[in-house]
Parts: sequence; C-alpha cells; structure tokens
Amino acid sequence: MSERLIVVGGDAAGMSAASQARRQRKPDDLEIIAFERSSFVSYSACGEPYYVGGYIPDIGQLQARTPEEFAAQGITVHTRHEVIALDPKAGRLTVRNLATGTEETVGYDLLMYATGATAFLPPIAGLDLAGVHILRTLDDALAVRRLLTQGARQAVVVGGGYIGLEVAEAFHHQGVKTRVLTMELAVLDRTLDPDMGALVTERMRSMGIEVHTGIEVHSLEGKDGHIARVDCPGGTCFEADVVVLGLGTRPEVQLAQEAGISLGETGAVAVNARQQTRLEGVWAAGDCAEALHRVSQRAVNIHLGTIANKQGRVAGINLGGGYATFPGVLGTAITKVCELEIARTGLTEAEATAAGLAYGVATLDSTTTTGYWPEADTLRIKVLAERGTGRLLGAQIVGGRGAGKRIDVFATALWNNMRADDMIYLDLSYAPPFASVWEPVLVAARHAWEASR
Repeated sequence: MSERLIVVGGDAAGMSAASQARRQRKPDDLEIIAFERSSFVSYSACGEPYYVGGYIPDIGQLQARTPEEFAAQGITVHTRHEVIALDPKAGRLTVRNLATGTEETVGYDLLMYATGATAFLPPIAGLDLAGVHILRTLDDALAVRRLLTQGARQAVVVGGGYIGLEVAEAFHHQGVKTRVLTMELAVLDRTLDPDMGALVTERMRSMGIEVHTGIEVHSLEGKDGHIARVDCPGGTCFEADVVVLGLGTRPEVQLAQEAGISLGETGAVAVNARQQTRLEGVWAAGDCAEALHRVSQRAVNIHLGTIANKQGRVAGINLGGGYATFPGVLGTAITKVCELEIARTGLTEAEATAAGLAYGVATLDSTTTTGYWPEADTLRIKVLAERGTGRLLGAQIVGGRGAGKRIDVFATALWNNMRADDMIYLDLSYAPPFASVWEPVLVAARHAWEASR
C-alpha cells in the first residue's frame, strides 16, 4: 500500500531528503509532499549577499530547482504554505496557506522535519520599521536589494558573523556607506580566534568599511515609519536608511517542541546517526538538528548548507527504505570578505578549551604562492594540536587569493584523526604560481607538532 511522506521545510535538508527518498521509491509506492513557507524552495541562502551586492544579477540563479522541476520528479511542492501544528501520534499536521489564510489538516505516514533556523532578533524597539531586515530567504534578499535600487545610501549591519560581514561587503560594493556594529570584541568571533579575526577587521577598515566592536545597539529609530537612525548607549548614534540584522541564528524547533519531538543538549532536535528523532516515523536534518563533532565527540548544532545537504541525503535514503548513516561534522567553513579568504575547520582555541582539551598552538605567516611570484599575497595559518599526542584539533586560515581552500587539507587530516606529524611529509603539489616548495600547510603542521610536545 502506498505511503505518504511529508517534508516540513523546502530548502537544503528537506529537498535533499525528498529527492533521495524519491530515488529509492517510485511515486506509486511513496507520495512525497513538501511545504515551504517562503516563496522559493531549494535555494542558495549562502548566495544572497552576492545578489544584494550585484555580483549575481538574477535572483533565479540562486534557485537550484523550481517546484515545477520537483513536480516532474514526482514531488509535490507547496510554497507559501506554513505548517503550524504537528500531531505525530495521529500522523497528521495542520498547514496554513499564507496566500489565502485557509488551513487544512493533512495526514502522513512519514515526516521529515527540516525547518532550518530562525534569525535571532534582539529585544529592542524599532524592529518593525521599514528598511530593517534579516537575510534568511530569497524574499529577504529581494527586499534588501530593492532598497538599494531605491537609493539607500547609508547602511548599518548589526552583527559580525558570516552573513553580517558578507552583507557589509555587498553594501560597500554598491557604493553605500557601511558600518558594522558588533557586541563582541572581534568579528567572526564564533568562527575564528580573536587574533585571526583582527586581520579581517583591519582589512575591512582599510577598504572604507567602519567596524565598531564591543558596541551594543540600544534601539532603532525611525522617521515616517522608515529606519533613520541606530542608537547605541552613551549617546552614540548612526544614521541609516537600511539596517540588516545578522546576529546569528537558532534552530527552528518550536513545532518540534509542541509536538513532543525531543531536543538535545544544544537545543536542536536530537537525532541518531540515521537522522531519526526519538519519535517513530519522524526524521530531522539540517540547521534544526544536532550532529556529532568528530573532534570533540560532542553534539553540536552548526548551521552550514554543506551539513544540511548531507544530513538530508542520509535521511532521504533511510526514508526510502535504504540504509545510510551520517558520520559527523568538523565545522569546516569558508568565506571571502574584502578580498580576504577566511576558513576554519575543527576546533578554535575557545572550543578546545570548552571541550576540556589541552593543546599547543602554532601560527605561520607565509605567502599564497612562491614569494617571487608577481601575484603573491599574504597568508596566515593557525593550527591547534593536542598536547602530548599531537592529534590535530583545528586550523584557521586568513589570506589572499588561493589561501582559503587550503583548509580542506586540514579538514581531510582531521577527518582521518591524523596527528600533526602525519602531515609534515604529505606529497602535495607545487609550482611557483600556487605555492612555495615547502607548502605552508605542511610547515604549519610541523610547527603545531613541535608546539604539542
């Protein structure tokens, strides 16, 4: 007898799961329906700042597949439909059509919970003013880009994480006076150690973007219903006609909590290696779900599209009757801000300390190519290795063109539980346009090994 799979959330994890389940089971054996509350499914949220900045001219380029393409695959997608209640015991849910306001109850046999994350909003006045936005969906990106085309000339970005800095650069690229405000003492404080983050702050300031660290936003003030000023304690204020809040995200778990789906220690949905929740027939993946960190061996909730797609794939294979397990994460990530490539994998110093690990640290300053090459740029690598064993714990890289993807060498080593000295003689490629004869990754690993002794 045919079964029905309902997917709650139509982005990376949800649609990866739907696609894999369809590959496992034919439409006459498994009906698949996905509900997504925004106007788009299967889109690249990571590409949104580049659309805002004008690097990507067409928003459609950020959409991997349309509802029509999924329909051709035998997957029914309803956009602008929000699931507002789950009843796992009865195997049904309530969904609201956001275009009409009507609600209906839909039954299911299997449930894929892929609600993603929600932006953190500070408890301040003025969040409802026109011109104040977050950047989560393509609808958000369209709204922010529209403000620029309408003549916005002063922007304030609240938050110094990935999205905040990428949006700040996007505004700067569009000729908008841009300020970044963050409560933390360094930008990218959850990604890099402060000494590495300082390199990013320095570069942004040198290119004309104001970066204010250790500053709190008190309120957002408007004029005629539109944002006009950002007020901070002590009388400091910044004029603005567009504000983007990039204060981080939280797993979207309200529905799960109300339905009795168990959460883990991180506050995200607890899942096993097959992406099953603790309720029979309910699966979860992506930003709303936990994962095992392969270095700390602790549950983590890391919001990255790479993780969401992989977890969704695993869930979909299992939903379709196959067998797959998700092996865990390292938190490997990369971005580019003001021509600096920024990457990390494994644990930072703060994370290693929180995990109770003793470590040695090595920091190497080098170049992205052979020093005499005309396009050589600076590069800094920081490596952590466990004290006594030399086991690699993490790495961070900040540098010019060609620096960032070097992080994947460290990620591969971490994935395979290598020690720093295991890397020293890796047979990596060399030519003057790409690296020094002693690849900086290997030199940094050698120094980390020495620091761990």
